Amino acid sequence: MDMRNEATLHANHHSARAAAAKKAEFLTFRLGGEEYGIDILRVQEIRSFEEPTRIANAPSFIKGVVNLRGVIVPVVDLRIKLGCDKVEYNGFTVVIVLNVHGRVVGAVVDSVSDVLELADDLIKPAPEMNTTVDTSFITGIASVGERMLILMDIDALMSSADMGLMESSQSLQ
Repeated sequence: MDMRNEATLHANHHSARAAAAKKAEFLTFRLGGEEYGIDILRVQEIRSFEEPTRIANAPSFIKGVVNLRGVIVPVVDLRIKLGCDKVEYNGFTVVIVLNVHGRVVGAVVDSVSDVLELADDLIKPAPEMNTTVDTSFITGIASVGERMLILMDIDALMSSADMGLMESSQSLQ
């Protein structure tokens, strides 16, 4: 009986250590003075910024569409969407091409930093804020050395109702 309890205890301890060692990879990028991270598995490619074709009556953060190898891709400027003070297009400005709920979407950012592997224990929950600002797409905050990363659920952000990019049935999946 004692051996069985000891084996169970050992198995529980081992599975707890394995869960604590879980890691995920994030593509990090800059928007203004902040650094963000998104799940690398959502990233299809990174392209230099090219002026998209504007769509009439689209919200200001939807810059337009581009033709990506025969696929018409909506392009969202995350700097405008997230309220960055200054939106400037330069040689570092890139478009992260994402696959969100089976749909291809481009996200304009100031620059891409790198890919980081983060253990779950490095990721802290996002602070709860009592404001009218929607922070539901922020999944956590990670400190990596001197860097503070804001981790976001790009699926939730891109499929929010105000984006108008996904049908409501898709955002429920």
